[in-house]
Amino acid sequence: MQIDNYIPITKAKTRLLDIIRMINDREDTIAITKNGIPKAVIMSMDQYEAMRETMAILGDVEMMKQIRRSRNEVKENRPLVDLEDLL
Repeated sequence: MQIDNYIPITKAKTRLLDIIRMINDREDTIAITKNGIPKAVIMSMDQYEAMRETMAILGDVEMMKQIRRSRNEVKENRPLVDLEDLL
């Protein structure tokens, strides 16, 4: 995930409401820095939930095996679903 903005912690403390508006309106991801070093990230709830869902899928060994099988089937131009199975 790309960091769109870096904001010093002293500025973040005084502009928290503006930062929240920014991440919700523009879907920015903001790093909060201390002495110029990123220490925390602020992102919208939608971005956070999407990231958690992605991590859950990537952590599911069986689901990842199925995704790889499906991708190989597409590369080999094999039908994804047997027509007889649908009927």
